[in-house]
Amino acid sequence: MLTLADIEQLFAAHGGEQYSGEPVTQLQHALQTAYLAERNGADDALITAALLHDLGHLLHDLGETPSLRGVDDVHQYRVLPFLRGLFTDDVLNAIKLHVDAKRFLCATRPEYHAQLSDDSKRSLLLQGGTFSDAAAAIFINQPGAERAVQLRLWDDAAKDENLDTPTLAHFMQYASRSTLITP
Repeated sequence: MLTLADIEQLFAAHGGEQYSGEPVTQLQHALQTAYLAERNGADDALITAALLHDLGHLLHDLGETPSLRGVDDVHQYRVLPFLRGLFTDDVLNAIKLHVDAKRFLCATRPEYHAQLSDDSKRSLLLQGGTFSDAAAAIFINQPGAERAVQLRLWDDAAKDENLDTPTLAHFMQYASRSTLITP
């Protein structure tokens, strides 16, 4: 299990790396996603999930833009064992389901797919493609799915190289309030 200090260290060590196929770094993307959640009145757990949703990319390095090589890094699952025991299910479920939320949005909002970046379109295919109507219905009834959909929309918008955000320390305060244990 990671600690809050470990999470800060991961961002310090790897946050400056390019966010796969996008004009921002891993840290910029995380901060922007959390900022959009905060700006939209999300609760502490959802802001924390927004901050940490791609932490799995920092835990194992597959090089720049793995989707170009046909690799799905399953980052949404890879991070869960490291966060389980530290955060509530509200945080973990949103992280776990944010990739499937993209598949859901492609199935339920015809305009959504066209708005995805090239890398998101490539990774969508590697992640199983657009959900069928039946799969979309099953997905949205899972605990945390609606929150994951909201996280996904912020995730998609958090790729602006010129967006100023509060610091990591600012958002780690939300994370601290979302833990199962006293930090």
